[in-house]
Amino acid sequence: MAKGYDIEGKIHLISDIQSFASGFSKREFVVEVADGKFPQHIKFECVKEKTSLTDGLRVGDPVKVYFDIRGNEYNGRYYVNLNAWKLERGGAGGGADGVPAGAGPIYDDAPPSHLSEPPGGWGKDEDDDIPF
Repeated sequence: MAKGYDIEGKIHLISDIQSFASGFSKREFVVEVADGKFPQHIKFECVKEKTSLTDGLRVGDPVKVYFDIRGNEYNGRYYVNLNAWKLERGGAGGGADGVPAGAGPIYDDAPPSHLSEPPGGWGKDEDDDIPF
């Protein structure tokens, strides 16, 4: 099993759920993390049933993200994904929906034992033009 990591920050962006013809679905979100003078914007993804992790969260909400680092190769290119499997509300102000800070996990489950790659490979329905 992969080693788990965690990081604290505040929600910067929550994307819509993406669904693929294979039945695979994912949702990406960005957490802003303080790092000296220049904050870092770190993109995570939730896959399959974990896409609901960000339900009820809003931009600016403090969170603690538990995640695994996943890597894969597709068509000779290598990709790294930060696969979120648990979120906790954080910070002193509490959540936007009135849940007290530190009230516990939004989703509390063991880390997934599967890779975040959809069945049949990545991007069959998407353009293969990655901007980096």
